[in-house]
Amino acid sequence: MKIITTPDPRLRQKSTKVGVIDDEIIEIIENMRKLSLDWEKEHPFELSAAMAAPQMGVNKRIIVVREDMEDKENNHFTALINPEVIKTEGKIKTDYEGCLSVPKIYGLVPRPTKVKIKAKLEDGSEVRIKAADDLARVLLHEIDHLDGVLFIDHIKDQKDAFFEMNDKGDLDPVDYDKEIKDNKELFPDE
Repeated sequence: MKIITTPDPRLRQKSTKVGVIDDEIIEIIENMRKLSLDWEKEHPFELSAAMAAPQMGVNKRIIVVREDMEDKENNHFTALINPEVIKTEGKIKTDYEGCLSVPKIYGLVPRPTKVKIKAKLEDGSEVRIKAADDLARVLLHEIDHLDGVLFIDHIKDQKDAFFEMNDKGDLDPVDYDKEIKDNKELFPDE
């Protein structure tokens, strides 16, 4: 298993619901956790906050979310199966997002500051989660993946919304017309 990146068409497919949480699903979840941490080891300035199953070419409605996004030493991820947005609310806030499947590119993405979702845990129990700020952003980003949507889709026509990380870990603006506008790797159907 590996993390797939743009323009892989599997990233643009809508994922199917998980019926039974069996050994195959548990193995997918374990692979997602491992791949997230492996990716992080190769990216010293970045934190792997979460991952969706489509990012490893498995189009099932599963995401894993890091339990503590402030602590890179905390390697625990919670799996959410069939997560569904019930409601978004709060202000729309624009903030930076990156993605394991969109190498080197970051963007200033507008998202609601609060979200309510429902999902199942690995043991099959149903949970409802109220999230705000960074956690809300992460959940919405990952649930987008399950519908074949990438964060860049929310900002594809905004020239000043794209950035690239330099070798010091800082984000520098990207030349939109040169690197983004007609980039078939980022927007293959355009």
